[in-house]
Amino acid sequence: MNRTFTLIVIGLGLLLACAGCGAGAEPAALRIGVLPILDTLPMFVAEQEGIFEEHGVRVEFVNAASAAERDQLLQAGEVDGIITDLVALALYNRETPRVVAVRYAMTPTPAFAQFRVMAAPSSGLAQPEDLAGVEIGISEGTVIEYVTDRMLEAEGLAPAAIETLAVPKIPERMALLRSGELQAATLPEPLASLVMQDGAVVVVDDREHVETSCSVYAFRRKTLDARPETVRGFLEAVSEASRAINEDKSRWSDLLAERNLVPSPLMGSYELPDYPGDEPPSEAQVADAAAWLEEAGRLAEAPGYGDVVDGGFLP
Repeated sequence: MNRTFTLIVIGLGLLLACAGCGAGAEPAALRIGVLPILDTLPMFVAEQEGIFEEHGVRVEFVNAASAAERDQLLQAGEVDGIITDLVALALYNRETPRVVAVRYAMTPTPAFAQFRVMAAPSSGLAQPEDLAGVEIGISEGTVIEYVTDRMLEAEGLAPAAIETLAVPKIPERMALLRSGELQAATLPEPLASLVMQDGAVVVVDDREHVETSCSVYAFRRKTLDARPETVRGFLEAVSEASRAINEDKSRWSDLLAERNLVPSPLMGSYELPDYPGDEPPSEAQVADAAAWLEEAGRLAEAPGYGDVVDGGFLP
């Protein structure tokens, strides 16, 4: 009996010790897949300024060299969240809802463009109507192609008059535009501003069509279900960091250079955009991106807005 009692006591002691270890363990970090794009700046500011820590959140950034690599990380469950766009969001959820947008990351404004359709310096192209029948360099089946179509349609071009050429790699697209081998191309900021330094011309951009584009913070549904308070803390920190950037855009030059978010020739002259507040993408935006994919035969059925957007985690 004494031996049995002793074994029970030892067993209880081990259980209590293990329970104590679990109670004192640090919560797992949110793993966020990141590209070297300007949209990510609020997250890096939140890390640098200790804002994540103030909100009780640990964040680990997982660098991706391309959107395809970022998507692979997400699909493999290697990251909890990413910054993405509404075209990709619809494609993630083409079979079953599993990735949910929770907040804007970047939006164009009347003062700041997110995407621009550019013309080569010697092309003579200047107006949207000049692009009828002209091949425009894009990355096929992506937000780049989507915003190109929607902006030019809004400017009066018939869909049949919009010609595109798949040039998936942005550096190649930029090089072909600079050389004049490509007469027009669609580029994101700040790379569009970089080719403007070489004489490229803005034909149209989303300052006049702010409803056509945005990027969003999106999380795996499993992460939102398992760690809702962690995601809320993350978004509160992003909101605080976004306000800090908007209040003083001159403070972040070192961070922009360190994270390679602005090309070096633009450092010191490029004006940061205004980062958006606490708002999810609109139902109309989500529906239009899905409709474009359906029109192109790339999506059989649009996901429901409530399945792929959840603003309930915002401050």
